[in-house]
Amino acid sequence: MVPKPPKINAFGYILMDYNTGEILASNNAHKKLHPASLTKILTSYVIGTELKNGNIKNDDIVQITENAWAKNFPGSSKMFLAPNQKVTVSELNQGIIIQSGNDACVALAEHIAGSQSTFVDMMNKQAQKLGMKNSHFSNVDGLDAPNLYTTPYDMAILSKALIKHLPEEYKIYSEKKFTWNGITQHNRNSLLWDKSLNVDGLKTGHTDEAGYSLITSATSSPEGKGMRLISVVMGTKSKKERAAANRSLLQYGFRFFKTVSPKKAGEIITTKKVWFGTSDEIKIGSLTNTYVTIPSSQVKNLKAKIIIDKKLEAPINKNQVVGEIFYELKGEKLKSYPLVALTSSQEAGFFSKIFDYISLAIHNLFS
Repeated sequence: MVPKPPKINAFGYILMDYNTGEILASNNAHKKLHPASLTKILTSYVIGTELKNGNIKNDDIVQITENAWAKNFPGSSKMFLAPNQKVTVSELNQGIIIQSGNDACVALAEHIAGSQSTFVDMMNKQAQKLGMKNSHFSNVDGLDAPNLYTTPYDMAILSKALIKHLPEEYKIYSEKKFTWNGITQHNRNSLLWDKSLNVDGLKTGHTDEAGYSLITSATSSPEGKGMRLISVVMGTKSKKERAAANRSLLQYGFRFFKTVSPKKAGEIITTKKVWFGTSDEIKIGSLTNTYVTIPSSQVKNLKAKIIIDKKLEAPINKNQVVGEIFYELKGEKLKSYPLVALTSSQEAGFFSKIFDYISLAIHNLFS
């Protein structure tokens, strides 16, 4: 039996396995809440996508406008930009992720999209594309505004996508400090310093309305390998509470659950006879690692079942789906993955096909 999750005093939270998407603990996971600076993860995602697609470059120079002047953001986090300064895209990106600079968000939004409003449109389109169905963003920095909301689940989906699709962008989230223009600021994610965990991201958020929030991701090994978890805690009462809540959730997940991958991408799982083909059989496997998350105590009881199409006839192309593998625990189906042809078999010539027709007829007669 897996014990109950730790008690978390927050508006909402979720603990998700990165590889499987399995939810290990949650409360109000789909409740609409104010994201505060968690918004900047989506801002960062759009920036990282623009960099990946080659639309901007890290060494591009951005001239700071009055809209991005630090004086426009009294009492909030900033990079301390001033009008007419020239700053690189890379520096501004670090200013957003590490320093949580509201001014840096505006500067890069204007550079990429021409205006903040156009960039916000890009953010919302990206959110919908990622499946963030209960989210809407009204600005680039997350300061309280009408029609600005998200959910713990949606933020977990976003964090997972950033880690998976934008590894270069995600690396910045592990940096503990950043110095620009003689001003050094430390990353507000205090769990980066926690030696009991292998946290390598993501971000904090706070406004009076949102409370204190934190999203973290950590792996089960110091090398960044093994099981990876994503913890989203939104709306605690203090910096200390948000850190403690994330720590408790991550420790709970790593202690009582395990993510395994019994079959690896490209591994030959089985072979199967092919009728009317240039090859008598094909090799079958999965295009991805077949991850499944289960209680640690139940790993030995995990079973796999393989189902292949009853009769495979050429042509069979490489990567063509020919069946599935599913994992079950105590008779309960947990997760399934498509199985594909790792090798191909093209349609055979006339005389070879005649021989197979006869063989198949005999096979069917005695089956």
